[in-house]
Amino acid sequence: MALLNFKKRETVENGPVNPTVEAFLKDYSIEVMPRTAEKVEDFRALLPEGTRVYIAHIEGTPIEDMVATAKRLAAEGYPVMPHFPARIIKDAKTLENWIAMYQGEAGVDQALLLAGGVAAPHGDFHCSMQLMETGLFDKAGFKRLHVAGHPEGNKDIDPKGGDANVMDALRWKQKFSETTDAQMALATQFCFEAKPIIAWADGLKAAGIDLPIHIGIAGPAKLQTLIKFAIACGVGPSLKVLQKRAMDVSKLLLPYEPNDVVTELAAHKAANPDFNITNVHFFPLGGIKTNATWAINNGGASTRPVNPT
Repeated sequence: MALLNFKKRETVENGPVNPTVEAFLKDYSIEVMPRTAEKVEDFRALLPEGTRVYIAHIEGTPIEDMVATAKRLAAEGYPVMPHFPARIIKDAKTLENWIAMYQGEAGVDQALLLAGGVAAPHGDFHCSMQLMETGLFDKAGFKRLHVAGHPEGNKDIDPKGGDANVMDALRWKQKFSETTDAQMALATQFCFEAKPIIAWADGLKAAGIDLPIHIGIAGPAKLQTLIKFAIACGVGPSLKVLQKRAMDVSKLLLPYEPNDVVTELAAHKAANPDFNITNVHFFPLGGIKTNATWAINNGGASTRPVNPT
């Protein structure tokens, strides 16, 4: 395989790069799973060095597979942020063991803490706050801790609707952020409309929650695939963007791309530099290569081969 260097892309396929989008995409992150990572021969052909790569921990995935994926990504030059889903972690001893494995094998010093997608806890933990309360991440010297954000609410946390429980949890996490040396941020669920995202982010700031927001964006994918994932993940009202598109026969067979939502958020960020969305986090639902190519073509780092083999 050719070795690749990354450089600034000055034009995209259909014209010049939008400078506000380019700035908004700076330092984006992306999510993988062990089984999807296995399909990528060399991440260095797709992602700039230093790109933060989250590793999603789905129920049933052995911790050994998670750690092996983290080790491989770290060796290729990427800071790794594995998921720690509270509801699939049996107890504090298990959590301590996972942390030690990640650190010992891959030098991991950052984590995304979340409740997890299972209905019933497998052991002592049911929410990310309980993981933080153990003090084990602080003891291990983790430099960065991210927690989940939900721009369209979360029916698992607020089953009757609204956001009262979500907001209580965010206030707790805000206070926790003031007592830890680790950098904290919100990594959010993906959604498809910019205006509700902006309103949600501004509402958090008005409520005194100033954690940086890494906004979840669904990467390019077939429309049917995206609708399936969106429903499964509990995406809220912005799902209507996809449903409206599905009703247009001329667009039904075309892949969805996140151009509109990213462009609108980027423009808002450019006009409001203090806007609390600081980074983009991609969910590559249509494939890692497809997502990475979209990022390159819209102002992310570009590539050129050197010393081909």
